[in-house]
Amino acid sequence: MGFRVSVFVLFLSLLFFSPQAFSEKPPLLEFSLRVSTPFSIALTNLQNQINYTFKNIGLLRRAMTHASFSEENNKALSIFGQSVIETYVSLQLLSKDVDTSSKDLNLLIAQASNVEGACNADGTRLGLQKIVRVSHKTNVTAPAVVCGAFRAIFGAIAVDAGSSDEAGKIYGDVRSKIGSVVTM
Repeated sequence: MGFRVSVFVLFLSLLFFSPQAFSEKPPLLEFSLRVSTPFSIALTNLQNQINYTFKNIGLLRRAMTHASFSEENNKALSIFGQSVIETYVSLQLLSKDVDTSSKDLNLLIAQASNVEGACNADGTRLGLQKIVRVSHKTNVTAPAVVCGAFRAIFGAIAVDAGSSDEAGKIYGDVRSKIGSVVTM
């Protein structure tokens, strides 16, 4: 017990009797130094494009990182993002016409998810091929790379927002903003 009291007294004496306590100079202003890399600037611009600001920017960094670049990559976020997109497309179509056939619904989902089609086109319109990090041996413009990054954005938003509904809303806004190939 004596040790704890000694530590506490030492802490209080440092707090109250430090040289700054008797200094007439105002304390120095604290500031944080932010290093702006081309990648961080691109992430900021992407957030502005999609009209969503990440609370955890690390999720967007991961969404823009291909498996060829790092073990910490966008694969899982891309799978989740595909689910978000498919759910959004289904909800939009069935909200308009609950009697839609399963064939028509599957066709529309396939169009939205097609790596060679709408998914790649939407990712390219956002300029993801200029942002996603890949190894020097990987073609950054390959549809699978661009589409994977596009899907991963919405998986990352869902995790960041704690809501796949929020991610679906952002997907719908982005799609309408960039003029997607898929129409409902």
